[in-house]
Amino acid sequence: MDSDHINSIGARILHIADPKSVQTASELLHQGEVIALPTDTVYGLACSANDPQAIQKLYAIKGRDKTKPVAICVANLKSVRYWGEAEHIPQKLLASLLPGAVTVVLYKSKNLDNPHLNPGVAKIGIRIPDFDFIEDVTQKFGLPLALTSANRSSEKSTLNINEFRHIWPKLKAVFDAGQIGQDERSRSASTVIDLSKPGKYKIVREGVAIDKTLEIMKKFNVVLDED
Repeated sequence: MDSDHINSIGARILHIADPKSVQTASELLHQGEVIALPTDTVYGLACSANDPQAIQKLYAIKGRDKTKPVAICVANLKSVRYWGEAEHIPQKLLASLLPGAVTVVLYKSKNLDNPHLNPGVAKIGIRIPDFDFIEDVTQKFGLPLALTSANRSSEKSTLNINEFRHIWPKLKAVFDAGQIGQDERSRSASTVIDLSKPGKYKIVREGVAIDKTLEIMKKFNVVLDED
């Protein structure tokens, strides 16, 4: 596959090694477009989290119930605290979880003001994938990305771009990193942990990093929330 071309059904395909790829991704996100890109777990669909029209496009492409929340992706730990309420979480605890295959659920901060982003839901899942390309894109873009797996709702998550070829026509660009997982366990996606209560946690989704996450909770004396 060429590093940058328009395929037969319209989506622009770029390999992540292309020197234009990060800049192109950032520009498309600023234009309110939805793109597909690799993460440290599975391929994802991304758009600007604070763009109401972009979020609506994302839900339409995904075929997702608008009451089902999506997570956001940010560039660093400072951004986690800016977009989520994390004053009660020690910096060393956050740094042990992120970057990595973990989504941390927190209450939204006042800075996350898109009415179409998880409407009626007070919390938000926040990720910093441990994958250079998406980190570079998020840093370049400068704002949070709404992020969900690159597949239609009810379909399995995807480990290479051909597995979601049927939704390419709905995307502005697809950023190709080749195969990003080697077995079915890779499709489990990130571990989702709710840390919105001081000193307590709930596992929302076990995901690929569950063992490491539970070890970190024990290390920092964070206890299971049984309410």
